[in-house]
Amino acid sequence: MTLVKRNMLVYFRDGRNVFFSLFSVMLMVGMYVLFLGRSMEQALQSMIGTDLSHGPVMTSIILAGMAATTSVTIGMIGIYRFVDDKEGAAKDFLTTPISRRKIIFSYVTGAALIGLIMTTAILTISIFYLVLNGSNILTVNNVFRIIVTAVLTTLCANSMVFMLTTITKTRESFSSLITLVSTIIGFAMGVFLPMGNMPHTVARVLHFFPLNHGASMFRQIFADEKLANLFAGVPVEYLHEFRMFFGIALQYGDYVSSFWFSAGVLAVTAVVFYGLSLAIMRK
Repeated sequence: MTLVKRNMLVYFRDGRNVFFSLFSVMLMVGMYVLFLGRSMEQALQSMIGTDLSHGPVMTSIILAGMAATTSVTIGMIGIYRFVDDKEGAAKDFLTTPISRRKIIFSYVTGAALIGLIMTTAILTISIFYLVLNGSNILTVNNVFRIIVTAVLTTLCANSMVFMLTTITKTRESFSSLITLVSTIIGFAMGVFLPMGNMPHTVARVLHFFPLNHGASMFRQIFADEKLANLFAGVPVEYLHEFRMFFGIALQYGDYVSSFWFSAGVLAVTAVVFYGLSLAIMRK
């Protein structure tokens, strides 16, 4: 636990690092809330022929997607310490009585906790905004599902990033990887461009990207109640198409993913990637 605390303090003591981790996410959220969200709501209003008095529907979907991407981008920054220390402190730790397994565990656990704390911060800000705009998101069931989703999405992202650290040798290459992932993750998770606007083949491939299940779970929590009210009296096919278009649920043939199906995918993915990472590091 001492090493876990040390790795977390290294991150949180750098005020600029914490500030810009939050600022970059909130800047994107602000741009979408102020500009894209409203324009998309107007397009939706025109499509279904009703007003949007049930709250910021599109903003809810956008904020849900941003919460999911945060677990990836900040999780990568959190585990950067492991890659950085490979060339310095980690080698020193190996000369101590502490086992190699415990040293690796401390880095992975610290990065997961950093990701979870920062994701929680983003979620808190997002939920506060939605509540101010009339959302009833703070029910006991929703709070429980938010906690489950945040934990599983963070662990899944952490396991996949940990896998990348096992094949990344230098801090420079991992920094380049962070830049690349941070650039494309918003598209891969349907935040910057809805799944329905992507080429069909690309969208189908992204349905098999495990972290999209985390985004889907957040979207269901944030938006499903609003959509049920909004599409009341409208043929159910319209609601189904809307949910598929924006990645609120993922469809595989005739099967439409449920909240707990997605939770299972995240859990299994985390176990598999942690296992693969440990297997590689033992070689």
